[in-house]
Amino acid sequence: MGQGSGSGTGASDAPTTRLRRADRISAILERLSADQSLGVAELAESFGVSQATLRRDLQVLNEQRLVTRTHGGVLAQGISHELPVRYRDAQHKEQKLRIAAEACRRIPDGPIAVGLTGGTTTSEVARLLVDRVDLTVITNALNIAFELAIRPQVKLVVTGGRSRQQSFELVGPWAEHTLGGLNVGIAIVGTDGISADGGLTTHDEVEAQTNAALISRARRTIVVADGSKVGRVRLARIAALDDVDELITDDTADSAALDAVRGAGVDVTVV
Repeated sequence: MGQGSGSGTGASDAPTTRLRRADRISAILERLSADQSLGVAELAESFGVSQATLRRDLQVLNEQRLVTRTHGGVLAQGISHELPVRYRDAQHKEQKLRIAAEACRRIPDGPIAVGLTGGTTTSEVARLLVDRVDLTVITNALNIAFELAIRPQVKLVVTGGRSRQQSFELVGPWAEHTLGGLNVGIAIVGTDGISADGGLTTHDEVEAQTNAALISRARRTIVVADGSKVGRVRLARIAALDDVDELITDDTADSAALDAVRGAGVDVTVV
């Protein structure tokens, strides 16, 4: 709580006042997905920032074509269905950390090749692997590669391919060609949706093909997805649930959707 705060509003305003811009923007986009339109004045008050600061946030989103600006506010109709990873990183952070820790427990000691797709939860997995030895990490995600490149004890293999701005992933035929020549012990895969009917799905069809190539080279595939992804079906199919050994998610996931995934033969771990 800031100095000089009164007793009437401090409890509700304190958490949002300290948000970084990226976190604040992520929160704005989450609110818009529910409310469809928001005003500058109400947003500025709820985040404990000036209206000028809030307008600059909205201008950033407008320039990136994630929202549509209006006089005095913003509309949800311009929001992209896939938010850039830098804005998704703050969403469901606590759940992603728990999921990542559980996924790392699946990686045995000793030499093993671990494949990581892009995604905010797989990025948390990578951060937990930086002190491992005898580990080879294969990834098509530029942010994960950057995280591990300075760690001499981890052998890092990065695919080629075309970079996707939304997910920081290298995708396409070059990436798939690299993966085709590798043997992966465990693939830890992020996804935008997982369901019994849709399997693993994502927003981009090229990314889906590249991630499918990684799964096809793995002896074991673990999907890491926070509860908001469970039961969702996106545009492009990565793989059927037959190709998945385990889903690690959190206790916010829809119970009926989880039961359906279990019924498809996938081990489900809820953290």
